[in-house]
Amino acid sequence: MPADLTERLTTLFRWIDPGPGTSHLVSDISGWWRDPGVLTELGPALVAPYRTARPTVVLAPAVTGLLLGPLAATALGVGFVAAHKTGDGRLPAGPLTWAQSPPDYRGRQVDLAVRDRHLGPGDRVLVVDDWVRTGAQIHALYDICAARGAEVLGASVVAVDCPPEVATELRITGLIAGADLPA
Repeated sequence: MPADLTERLTTLFRWIDPGPGTSHLVSDISGWWRDPGVLTELGPALVAPYRTARPTVVLAPAVTGLLLGPLAATALGVGFVAAHKTGDGRLPAGPLTWAQSPPDYRGRQVDLAVRDRHLGPGDRVLVVDDWVRTGAQIHALYDICAARGAEVLGASVVAVDCPPEVATELRITGLIAGADLPA
């Protein structure tokens, strides 16, 4: 990955205090989407570690994954499959395969679904997302792939902020470490 991409990702990142009654800061990655150079380089940088494994599809969860997934898929010249969440109000019609994540960093379990017609045996899947802290959603996406008979190659994320053993277990690569982002 180009060193200047790492620097720009770090520079464009912010933590935001959402105000009274909240227990944590919120990551603001909106600067990444505003920078045309970052947008141009993100897809190729995310897929670089997996290119030789020849993914046939990129899978990413709503919401931020709906931005990153197509960038990665375009860089590979393959299709994109969206994973939907029950809370986003945009569940697609038709048969879906569901999985529930283990508890995430806030103790929530997230229900994720993928359209059955878009994922199946013979697919070699690269999972893409913006941030991983516990690997909970990635775990659920891997469960969906297994249920559909698809092979997971690994996951590529922008920021890796999970314990090393989680990254190893889930075969996660990242462009920056959460610890490298400004406090």
